[in-house]
Order: sequence, then structure tokens, then C-alpha cells
Amino acid sequence: MGLFDWLRRPQRQAIPETQWAATLARYPFLATLAVHEQNRLKTLAEEFLAEKEFSTAGGLELTDEICVAIAAQGCLPILNLGLKAYRDWVGIVVYPDEFVVPRSFQDEDGIVHEFDDVLSGEAWEGGPLLVSWHDVQLAGDGYNVVIHEFAHKLDMLNGEADGMPALHSGIGEDEWDDVFAAAYDDFCRRVDGGEETIIDPYAAEAPEECFAVFSESFFELPDVLSAEYPAVYELLKRYYRQDPLSRLTNPASAANTAAS
Repeated sequence: MGLFDWLRRPQRQAIPETQWAATLARYPFLATLAVHEQNRLKTLAEEFLAEKEFSTAGGLELTDEICVAIAAQGCLPILNLGLKAYRDWVGIVVYPDEFVVPRSFQDEDGIVHEFDDVLSGEAWEGGPLLVSWHDVQLAGDGYNVVIHEFAHKLDMLNGEADGMPALHSGIGEDEWDDVFAAAYDDFCRRVDGGEETIIDPYAAEAPEECFAVFSESFFELPDVLSAEYPAVYELLKRYYRQDPLSRLTNPASAANTAAS
């Protein structure tokens, strides 16, 4: 039975082992997880697929590969947080490539300006999450549109995306703000100064984009993020309850990171 069929059912259905193995092989940052973490991620992805509704646009055909790839990457950040972190929204719209979203804003003189925004992904507060399948497949080396947009969804749990998600594990708002504000200011200085950064310079766009981009780096380039912004890395380690850096050198020990 194809995944497209069982996505229509209310109960959880197992992801075929061959499809899961192909997904892990396609995205190396998933393959670094210890075996029991991979198994837990698979279960979480199956539960995710049973709860969410996938649709496509632009003539793209929905396939097993698309759904499992997005579910697996999207569930990585909540591996030790649980599916409740993605409550209050159900829709995922997948485009074949970058897509256009019409925008408008009114300036201080009351003049309305309209323009088209070309995007690879977007998360709507209380609404669906949109991603480009082309960009999903580009995941790796610090660029991950799925983790980026799902991080925005985490950020929106406590209101409008502002770079501070709903906190836990003894993390206070003052601590979060101090650590991220210092890193954001420093990163903006580097980007504005023309430095070519390994971390995506889009992090300098706004505090909420800094959180999303740093989350991408946390899971895909933990060595870079830890070296450049160790305080941010340690904070995200507590927030996500994971230690991706340990997986690079000792996957077995990383598997012992548990939800608290």
C-alpha cells in the first residue's frame, strides 16, 4: 500500500523499512543518530504523518519519498520534545520548487506597495507550512528548509515568531534573550562587514530568522555553531534536549541524551 493511501487514514501506519533506510541514507545528519534514536524518530515520523495533512501545488505529485523526507527531518528537532510541540496546525503544502507569495505593505505616507516574494519555505501562524521539494532535497551543510520552517512553528507556539520559543528545562527568558541577542548582534556585525560566513547569512535578517538558521546549523553543522557561538550551542542543546556534536564523534554516547 502506498503512503499516499495510508495518509488518508486516521490511524498510524508503519513507514516501510526500505523507504526509511533510503531516507536515512539520503540525509547523513539523520544517519548519525544512534540506532535507538533512529527507531524513535521513525515512530515519531509515523505519528506525525497520521496527524498532518499533506498537499501539493504546481503540479507536483505527492509520493512516499516526499512525505517521509519531510516527516523525518521535521521530527528531528522534536525527537526529545514530543509531537505536542507541533500542535495547533495540520497542513503541509509542498511545491516543486521556489514559489511566489504576493505581499503588500503600507508606508508611513499611507501608500500601499505590492510585490511578489519568492520563497523556498514559509510557516504561517495558526496555518499551514509551505516548502519547496527542490530545497528539501538540498538539505545538508547547514541548509535545511524543513528544520528552518519547523523551527518557526516552534517559535510560534507562544505567539508571533520573535526568536524566543516556549521555553522549558529551566531556561529563563532573560538567559535566552541575553545569549541570542549577543550572538545575533555579533553575527549581524560580521555579515554587514562583508564576512563570508559558514552559517547562512540569512540569520542576520531578524531575530526569528537567527533562531531558525541557528537551529539548522545546530543539527547539520554542530561543530561550526559550537565553535563560533558556544553559548548558543549549549542553550539549544538544553532547548532541543539533544547534542548533535556528540553524534559526530560518538553516536552511542549521544543516544544517551534524554528528555528531562
